[in-house]
Amino acid sequence: MKKVALHWQILAGLVIGILFGYFFPEKIRWIEWMGNVFLRGLKMIIVPLLLTSIMSGIINIGNPASLGKIGMKTMSYYLASSLAAIITGLLVVNIIQPGTGADLGFNKVVEGMEEAVGTNFSDTLINVVPENIFRAFSNTDMLSVIFFAFLAGIFTTRLPENYSRVISIGVNAGFELIMKITQFVIRFTPLGVMAIIAKVVSDNMSEPGALAGVVQRLGLYMLAVILALGIHALITLPVALRVIGGINPLKHFKAMSTPLVTAFSTSSSSATLPLTLDAIETKAGVSNKVSSFVLPLGATVNMDGTALYECIAAMFIAQAYGIHLSLPEQILVVFTALLASIGAAGIPMAGLVMITVVLSAVGLPLEGVGLIIAVDRILDMFRTSVNVWSDTCGTSIIAVSEGEKLKTSI
Repeated sequence: MKKVALHWQILAGLVIGILFGYFFPEKIRWIEWMGNVFLRGLKMIIVPLLLTSIMSGIINIGNPASLGKIGMKTMSYYLASSLAAIITGLLVVNIIQPGTGADLGFNKVVEGMEEAVGTNFSDTLINVVPENIFRAFSNTDMLSVIFFAFLAGIFTTRLPENYSRVISIGVNAGFELIMKITQFVIRFTPLGVMAIIAKVVSDNMSEPGALAGVVQRLGLYMLAVILALGIHALITLPVALRVIGGINPLKHFKAMSTPLVTAFSTSSSSATLPLTLDAIETKAGVSNKVSSFVLPLGATVNMDGTALYECIAAMFIAQAYGIHLSLPEQILVVFTALLASIGAAGIPMAGLVMITVVLSAVGLPLEGVGLIIAVDRILDMFRTSVNVWSDTCGTSIIAVSEGEKLKTSI
């Protein structure tokens, strides 16, 4: 009997989860634990995967000049794609004007809002350097982990050969070990996705009429975000794939189907990272040298969907409060959204918390976050998928620029 492909198993899990959450919301505890265990398994391997993959990538590149070249290409792509996403969001929100006449009846509080307001880009840069690397590991401070791994990889290449060879063997062996564990965790993706989706559906069904109210008050806002995300994901990035990388967008999408579906269901680009690494190497044909450097960095700093969402959300709140933002203020929204997206963790609700940074930058009321919290989880799924999609597009483009021939090439 032919084995069913993993992405079809995941899609089946999505459907079953939706049906279970809709028809049996009171029984959600029966399967909720599977989603929790699956997410814990993914979180378990994030830090060791980041540490070993980045160090392995840098060590395997070897030549500092090559490292600098790949690093420059990576950051250039991430900056360009994020700016393109934000500008797309700004154009769409100004055309649709979703906040005009919005009801200001929401009064929910976002957990972590006060901490987010006190965090600016300069603090984010300072916090990249960890006071205690083990505390950074424990708290999953990924920018700090990436910074440490980056330094460790660079200086490993500058050690005497007898030392660097030992460390190189150990790091590469550790990376292979973590990938084996990753592949084991991946086997349980369909069950985890089923449980997570069922919980989301049951939560939304717990309050009678909640869904109808959300559609009435926030339908245009959701449309604006999803439309802008769609333009970026289905037009801008595929054009970049084809024109710059000579890659067939449809082939690339098919190869990335598993991590994209997982990103949509978990709303976590970081939790999806193990699956993304596996897919980009085995199905797209990108070398570990490129993927192990570009993808972990992208999972933290390249948040196209989040940056786009923060821009639209800030503009929506301004429109809802009847506040007109001038062109310079809208430009400030663009760049603040870009910087805030860099500091946003790749976890569910991170973008919602970081939106307070954008609101503070242009003097908008923080209470406006209550307007969008009702539908944030739904939009979080879409924007996380775009985050991961952009990471994979950039990785493939950079791999082609390094002379690699991919399975997804035209």
